[in-house]
Amino acid sequence: MQENLEQNKINAIAFYKMAYQGNPRKATEKYVGKEYIQHNPSVGDGIGEFIKYFERMQEEYPEKSIEFVRVVAEGNLVALHTHQVWPGNEEYVTMDFFRFDEYGKIVEHWDSIQKIPEGSANDNGMY
Repeated sequence: MQENLEQNKINAIAFYKMAYQGNPRKATEKYVGKEYIQHNPSVGDGIGEFIKYFERMQEEYPEKSIEFVRVVAEGNLVALHTHQVWPGNEEYVTMDFFRFDEYGKIVEHWDSIQKIPEGSANDNGMY
C-alpha cells in the first residue's frame, strides 16, 4: 500500500506539472483514467473540458509558474499544496485533491485557490 501512495504522489505532481506547463492532452493520456470528475466550478466536467481549460490557460498565461510545497497521500487520495505566480506577480496558494482508481489513474479532482494578500495578521506565512 505504501508503494501505491508514493507512486500516486509522484503521478499527481507529474500530471499537474505537465498540464500546467502546457501539455494537458499528454497529461490526461498518461495519468487519467476512463473518467475525470471535475469539482472546480471554473472548469467543465470530463477529460475534454480539462484539456480545453489548460490549453487556454497556457495560451493566455504562458509565463505562470508553480512550485509544489507539500504532497500528502492517504488511501486513494493525493493532496498537493502549491505556490503559483501569475502575470503581474500575483501569487496564489492552491490545494488540489486527486482521487485515484484501482489502476493508479486520476479520476476525480477538487481544489481551493487563495490569492496571497499583501499583508497578514500574523507572521506565519501561508506555507
